[in-house]
Amino acid sequence: MRAGHRWPHWVYGAGQEPDYRFSFANERTFLAWIRTSLALLAGGVALDTIDLSIPPVLQENLARLLAALGLLCALASWIRWARAERAMRRLKPLPAAGISALVSGAVVVTALAVLILGF
Repeated sequence: MRAGHRWPHWVYGAGQEPDYRFSFANERTFLAWIRTSLALLAGGVALDTIDLSIPPVLQENLARLLAALGLLCALASWIRWARAERAMRRLKPLPAAGISALVSGAVVVTALAVLILGF
C-alpha cells in the first residue's frame, strides 16, 4: 500500500518511512495508553458499583471522574500516537506526553478520596 493511501494522511503523507521498529514501539505505547484507558473506565464502573462509606454524591462524582479520564486517555493516546509517528517521519523531536501529569494527578486525588473517606 502506498503511503498516500494510508490513513490518516496528515501522518503518513509527511516525510519518509521510519524504521519499522520505531513505529512498532510507538504502537505499543499507544496500546499501553489504551489499556490505561480501559483500566480507568473499569475503575469508574467499580467505584460506582461498590458500596463504600463515601457520601453517594462524592462516590458518583469520583466514578464519573475515572470514566472521563478513561475517555480522555483513549482520545489522547491516538493523538499522541499520530503526533509521534509524524515526528519520526519528519525526523523531528518527539512531542512531550503532557497528559501524563493530568492522569496521574487525577488518579492520586481519587485514590486519596477513597482511602480517606471510603474505609
